[in-house]
Parts: sequence; structure tokens; C-alpha cells
Amino acid sequence: MCRLKTVLLLVFFTFSTLSLSAQEIKTDTLSVHAMRMLSELNASVMRYVNQDKKSPDYGAVNCPHCKLYHTRAAEIVYPFAFEYSKTKNKEYLKAAINTGNWLIKQQQDNGSWLETPEEWTGTTTDQVLMMALAYPILETDLSKKEQHSWLQSIEKAGDYLVEVMSPRFASINYCATTTASLMFVNKLVNKPSYLNKARELAYQVVSKMDQDYFLTGEGGRVFGAKYGIDLGYNLEMSLWGLALYARLAKDDKVMSIVEKSLEKHLYFIYPDGSMDASWGIRSNKWTCFGSGTSDGCQVIFSLFMDKNGQYRTAAIRNLQFLQTCMKNGVIGFGPLYYDIYNYLPCIYPTFTKAKNMAMSIAFAKADIGKMEDLPLDKRGIHYFPTLNLSLARTAQWCTTISAYNYKDPAGDRTKYMYRPGGGTITNLWLNGHGYLQASSQTIYKRWEPMSFPDIPAPLPLTPRIEFNSDLGYFTNLYEFDAIITNNKDKGDYIISALGELKNSKQQEGGISYQLTHQIGDNYISKEIELIYHDAKEHVRIIEPIIFYPEMAFTQIDKKRIHIKTKDKLIELEIITDNVDIELGTDEEKYKWSYPALKAYPIILNINFDKNDLRKTIKFIYRII
Repeated sequence: MCRLKTVLLLVFFTFSTLSLSAQEIKTDTLSVHAMRMLSELNASVMRYVNQDKKSPDYGAVNCPHCKLYHTRAAEIVYPFAFEYSKTKNKEYLKAAINTGNWLIKQQQDNGSWLETPEEWTGTTTDQVLMMALAYPILETDLSKKEQHSWLQSIEKAGDYLVEVMSPRFASINYCATTTASLMFVNKLVNKPSYLNKARELAYQVVSKMDQDYFLTGEGGRVFGAKYGIDLGYNLEMSLWGLALYARLAKDDKVMSIVEKSLEKHLYFIYPDGSMDASWGIRSNKWTCFGSGTSDGCQVIFSLFMDKNGQYRTAAIRNLQFLQTCMKNGVIGFGPLYYDIYNYLPCIYPTFTKAKNMAMSIAFAKADIGKMEDLPLDKRGIHYFPTLNLSLARTAQWCTTISAYNYKDPAGDRTKYMYRPGGGTITNLWLNGHGYLQASSQTIYKRWEPMSFPDIPAPLPLTPRIEFNSDLGYFTNLYEFDAIITNNKDKGDYIISALGELKNSKQQEGGISYQLTHQIGDNYISKEIELIYHDAKEHVRIIEPIIFYPEMAFTQIDKKRIHIKTKDKLIELEIITDNVDIELGTDEEKYKWSYPALKAYPIILNINFDKNDLRKTIKFIYRII
């Protein structure tokens, strides 16, 4: 088997430009792809390692964007150590030891690490996990003094987590990760308290799964408990933490629950491998490949590949999509980052995904096997009641329509209430092209200054219905009580949402709506009925189109716009007679960092009379 893997690795490096898919080949190996990616990411991070032996920060990783040493960047200690274990390249051995020694010097007296430049200590679980995984690889190359300091540091961090980590202290992903961290710490520093705490946390975490096995606990608190679901953090942090705990603890009950949850999450890996975390409560960090500061989905998929070949497909395709968001080994915040910005991003996605690649190789089950089609490779409509969200796939389209109804107790003072809602399209993928529409925060704010770049205030990428009045701004994006219905008609899928145009405080503006999407094989239509029950205001429909290089927009006449992509021609036709088209207004404001996409706005101004009671607007995107 080892010889087979070696041959496959050599073949991969020889033909590294080959694009693999379930349709093109029947078997593949995740570790081949992950090892290549790991080497690329490690090499890029190595460029930013402080090599000055006289510096107090010798061995630390300098973030090229933030111009400082993130303590979390030292988590590269394990990816460096893992690459050394595979290649025997002593540069990585040296870098891993120096990075770990630097991290130890940053540790607080209570055993925690601050997430510099901020002061959050929950990420101690991430740092100690990487130290605990790296130590067995590096042990024989550490001096006796270093061995002592490493084990002492790992134990102090483990003790800190036993003391503080709980759903009352942190969002649920930290609790889930800690179940794995303490199990690996226990292998080095045997303490019953570590095993007991890991088990306690594991059962607290799985108890937070809803009826559809989606994990809640990423948002605000109600009577001390957190609620709210984010798919990105579930897939890229929580589920693999729980699964690693369950494997080491031989806890079949937790493992079974994780497996049921993963089956549901698989539906959000799009045909191109992108991860649809557009709708969750932490979607403010959505990058299209995952989330900006979480680790990655390859670990959790690798742990279950022996049971379902779809997980191998999902892991490899997501990795290939991630490759499209990189330049010189540094990961941007989405597919168009390097088209929009002329400076390097924060190093976070690069070192976190390196961790993920190393773990996915180290813990993989049944590494080589059949490549199964994903759920969204096939025609179908999927509704998730606990999310109030629908997914639809036809021959050419794949789309997410969200009315996820989480409402944070702190209202619009929190980052969780600026996600897209109201039954809008949060993600629209076109076969052979990519995203035609996507979504972003309703308002861009730097909720975590370290993680959110300082950029000019953009306008939302999300398709929306909106109006302004003397009372303020109202839109369906702030409607978190919309009612979703799903139907079929001769092979088409019809998804409708009923709601009110609201402001950020969840107050109605006096105009209600029904938004209906009909998704066919070659077209997608939108029909909007407005009811002016308590307000008479001019409403507009904003349709931002993701603007990739080589695209062009041409207005053919009063009712038709042609959207030319590299390989396709799409016609937007206005079916009703009560709309005036406005193209490209404020185009420069449709540029986002999360996700790193830009859009070209198509604005439909609705002709309005003060005597109108109801108004219906219909338009269609058609592939021609």
C-alpha cells in the first residue's frame, strides 16, 4: 500500500494540472491532492518566518497584511512538522521547532494564549492541538530542555481548557475542537481530568444539534446559552473535532451522531467544490471555499471516506476550488481576491488550511477509493425545515434560497443579523461558468478588526427588494420571519417566500411581498408581488451579477439585457411592463472582501402610482 501511494504521488506531481472529477475518473486519493496543497501552503508561510536569531520573535510568522505576529499563525508548527515527517526536509524540522519555541514564550501564566492582536483566549484549543500533534514528530530532535518546556506548555494549556472551556464560555466550535485537543494532550500528559472534560464537552456539543442534525451555538446568548447555526464553522471546525474525540475515546454514540450530521452538511458542497456557507450566522466570513478563519472540511470528510465515497469527492473538489482562490501559495478570501485587491491578504486562511491538509492526510480512513457523485450533482430540490432553506439543482443551475429564521437577542447590534434572508437567492451557480449571483453582509462592518479588512463601505452582493423612505431603509434581506413553500411543475422547481420589507430592527415598513423563484433546466425566473398595505413608496429590485474577467453587459432594448460570459450568453428579459432598467449604478461599490467577489448591478425601478394596491413584476434569466 505504501508503494502504491508513492507511485500515485509521483504521478500526481507529474500531471498536477489535471482536473479531476467524479465524471472523469472513478477512483482517486485525497492524500495526493492534500500533500501537494500542504507543500504549497507551507512554502508560502515559510517565506514569512522570522529567521533573525537575534530577534525576540525568531521563529514567528509575520503576517504580510497585518504586519504583526499572530500567535495563531504559530499553529503552522504541525504542518511544518508533518511535512518534515513525510519529506525529511530539515528546513521544516528547524522551522517547526523554532515556531513552537516562540509560541511557548507567548503563553500567559494561566496557560492560555491571546489571539493577538486581540485578547480572546478560546483559540488556545487550536494552538495546543497543533503543539500536541507536532510533539511526537519532533520529540527526538528537541533538546531535553525543549522537551520539558513543550510538555509543560501543553499541560498548562490543557489545564486551562479544563478550567474554562464550556458553551457558557465560547461559541460551540471551540467546545467541539477542545474535545479533540484534550484527547491528544492526554496522550502526552496523562490526566483523568482531560478525558472527563473531553467527554463532558462532547455530549454538551451533540446535545446542541437540532432535529436535522445541524449544530447550533454560534450566535448570541439566551439565558446564557448560545443558538444559531453556521455551516462553515460546523464543517470546518466542529464536526471533525467531535469525530476525532469519538475515534480516540471509542465513543460510538458520538461518532454515530456526527455521521448523521455530516450526511446533511454534504448537501452544501456545490458541484464545483465550493462550500455554500452563504446563509449561516457567521457568513460574514464566507469565502466561497469555506470560512476565512476556520480550518477546512478535508479533515471531517477524510474521517468518513471509508463509509461513503461522496466524502472523498467533496474533499477533493473543495480542495481544487480552494486552488482557484490562491496566488503564490497565499489564499485570498474568495475567487476574485487577486482581481480586486493589489495587496496580500491576512495569513489566516493560509495557515489554517495547511493545518487542515496535514490532519486530513494523517487521519484519513480508506484514502483511495471510488469517487461518488455528490447530492448536488443530480437534479432535485431539498428543503431543510430547521433552516427554512431550500436547495435546487437542475441541468444548468444550482441555487440556495434562504429564509433562515434565526433572530439574535441583541438584534441589529450583533454581526449575526446582517446575513441575507427573506427568501432571496444567497448563491446561484451556473454549470460551466461559476457563480452568477452570491451574497454578502447587508452592511459591511469590521466586527472583528483583526479579521475584517478596512475597505470602503460596499453595497450588498445579495439580490434584493428594497425601498427608502422618511422612516429609513427597508428590504427583504432583513425579513427573518419569511414563510417558504416548495413545489414542482413539469420538472421545474418553484420556491416561494412570503414576508415584509423590514429595517434592521425587524420593523415592518408597510409593504409586503411574495418572491417566487422558478428554476428550470435552462432558465431561472423571479416573480415579485408587492402589496402596499401601509406605505406608498417607490420600490426597486437590485440584481447584482458576479462580475468575472471577460464578462460584458449589453442592454438590447427596454426589456432585455445580454450577459456575455467567457463561454455563455445569458439573456435577462423583463416579462412585465412596469419596470425601467438601470445599469451599472455605483458599480465600484459592489466589491467585497468576504467573499472576495465583485458584481455588476442591474437595477429594476418599478413604475408606481399612488393608487396602486398591488404590483407584480416578473423577469427571467435564460441561457441562449
